[in-house]
Amino acid sequence: MAIWLTENSKIIIQGITGSEGTKHGRRMLASGAQVVGGVNARKAGQTVDFDGTTLPVFGTVKEAMAQTGADVSVVFVPPKFTKDAVVEAVDAGIGLCVVITEGIPVHDTAYFWAYAEEKGNKTRIIGPNCPGIASPGKSNAGIIPADITTPGRIGLVSKSGTLTYQMMYELRDVGFSTCVGIGGDPVIGTTHIDALKAFQDDPDTDAIVMIGEIGGDAEERAAAYIEQHVTKPVVGYVAGFTAPEGKTMGHAGAIVSGSAGTAQAKKDALEKVGVRVGKTPSEAAVLMRDIMKNL
Repeated sequence: MAIWLTENSKIIIQGITGSEGTKHGRRMLASGAQVVGGVNARKAGQTVDFDGTTLPVFGTVKEAMAQTGADVSVVFVPPKFTKDAVVEAVDAGIGLCVVITEGIPVHDTAYFWAYAEEKGNKTRIIGPNCPGIASPGKSNAGIIPADITTPGRIGLVSKSGTLTYQMMYELRDVGFSTCVGIGGDPVIGTTHIDALKAFQDDPDTDAIVMIGEIGGDAEERAAAYIEQHVTKPVVGYVAGFTAPEGKTMGHAGAIVSGSAGTAQAKKDALEKVGVRVGKTPSEAAVLMRDIMKNL
């Protein structure tokens, strides 16, 4: 099994005719993902060729779902159009909407997140400003490289795209059930806690790696959730131990104010509830490998 994305998932790409949608659509298809079409209202009725695979372009998400049975959308549209694209996906009732786009105004993200909730949370949003979700050997929705790891029984949830890739590569000999990049913006859809719950409930995930970073209190809240609800072993890593106070580091949400949101505070909170925390990504990978050997 995998969480949220399986070999049966049918994927459409909002922004399929743009440079990013085309490039990563080709990658997703090459990885074996079932990409079944795309959406661009101005180019509806056309087709896009991906190395011999011809995909239809639809005018709306609703039409694409009706014609293809799609249940996943990956959003590769410019920031100023992303709010409308996600709202359209939510209105169509698609099950999973993966928002890759970065640079989206926080107000827009807050709007479409609240809109999805108002509509009954029928659409799970991952992102924005994220690498997406990959279930190795099954499917790939986003920009995560498909050839850097193998299928296995570790679940991975991460704020950072590049650290997601590093952890996948370092544990490639052990393998992953699903890898979820949730993004590092101040407001996101799917959280660490959402992924922890899903991995806890997944019978084919034996252990979990959680990657956080400075800023906010998401990791502290995740620690509290782990203490109450997670029985599977969890290994953590928190990026940003050397970050200067008051300076945003890469992600819009990665900013420390005073003593709140520091890497040390997050590490302490996780270790207090029994999570083994690596000082570096490589050390976290070693900790997880040790755990998997002993399961």
